[in-house]
Amino acid sequence: MKKIASLILALALLLTASFTLAEKGGTPPQGMGNPPSGMGTPPGGMPGGSSSSDIDYAATVEITSQGATEGETYASDTTDVSALIVNTDADVSITDATVTKTGDSDGGDNCNYYGLNAAVLVMGGGTVTISGGTVESSADGANGVFCYGGNGGSNGAAGDGTTLIISDAEITTTGSGSGGIMTTGGGVTYAYNLTVTTSGGSSAPIRTDRGGTVLVDGGTYTSNGLGSPAIYSTADITVKNTTLISNLSEGVCIEGQNSITLENCDLTANNTKCNGNATFLDSIMIYQSMSGDADSGTSAFTMTGGSLTSLSGHMFHVTNTHAVIKLSDVELINSGSDVLLSVCDDGWSGADNIAELIADSQTLSGTILVGENSTLIMTLENSSEFVGAISGEIENASGSAVSTEVGTVSVTIDASSTWMLTADTFISEFNGDASSIISNGYTLYVNGEALEGTK
Repeated sequence: MKKIASLILALALLLTASFTLAEKGGTPPQGMGNPPSGMGTPPGGMPGGSSSSDIDYAATVEITSQGATEGETYASDTTDVSALIVNTDADVSITDATVTKTGDSDGGDNCNYYGLNAAVLVMGGGTVTISGGTVESSADGANGVFCYGGNGGSNGAAGDGTTLIISDAEITTTGSGSGGIMTTGGGVTYAYNLTVTTSGGSSAPIRTDRGGTVLVDGGTYTSNGLGSPAIYSTADITVKNTTLISNLSEGVCIEGQNSITLENCDLTANNTKCNGNATFLDSIMIYQSMSGDADSGTSAFTMTGGSLTSLSGHMFHVTNTHAVIKLSDVELINSGSDVLLSVCDDGWSGADNIAELIADSQTLSGTILVGENSTLIMTLENSSEFVGAISGEIENASGSAVSTEVGTVSVTIDASSTWMLTADTFISEFNGDASSIISNGYTLYVNGEALEGTK
């Protein structure tokens, strides 16, 4: 038994080192963040305890030293009592465990930030390897598997080294505020080939709050609740070779100076109901709530390969932040509307609406909406194609006017790329050869003057 556990732990640590060096260079992110209303913490809400030391943690079983278990059952039906807590700076291996958790919590931010009432809570600075098994949580405020990095939830603070490596497990949560895999406080999570399903509100299958690093490879992540995108990022998240499904909410959400990188993933979103302050329906939401929990700065969404299917609303939506969206060889399917991207005011204020859209060997189609007080910087490169137009006439999901005139728009097109117009379009700046513009019977106006030399 000990030899098997040692081999599992050694292999996991090797995978961790490889993923860290190859993908992230060993550098933790500095951006933090806080979900919008309905996604975990109300906007403007202050954290519960000032640190995890203010919380009276309890568990049916607590592991506080190095060791390995196999085939064990952990269960809790009591409020604010986890089924299993691993609290040590040593290495722990857990194989083929069965975990069940009931007992609702009203611990609020203590559940969101510090892991109170989680089915499984990992903390203390060690490396915990979970292989196989099942985790079932049927309670409010009961995240499935929670990795807390110990920094007290401070923006920009480094974690204590707590690392979770979890593979080939099935995680199911049904309560509100109950994410699948949750990472906070500078924790580090590596997830391989998981099947994660959540059904409650504010219960993203891949969920973060107040910083950390999450690296996911393989598996299927499905959300069914309101305010529960497949991925919620107030951290640095990379996901590869994974199926992501959101059946009611946005597909992914990024707040503030944080990021999501998708590689060869298939993402499907069906956002059919507005949540919290939001007044738009969209599949990729990038914003800043100004709650004080997410550092302001540049948000980043990068997707390479795979597919993005938007079944309702705008495919991309940027508000109250500066966002960089980079797409390369992604199959984009927008069956919910003709809007590829909207950059405009929404239910939050305090910052500018700025989007940089970079298409690299990418085909784009649809209308781009840029509000009169907003900015778009679009770049088409390496044989990219855009079939569409840019407009400033914007209505939100309820039909209320948000803007009537286009804002500041700069477009750069390299010699290998093209833009086919589908309507007359007014922009502020054009960089490139006019022959890259296929007029299609329409006119591109730059600073009010028709661009000459288009095809």
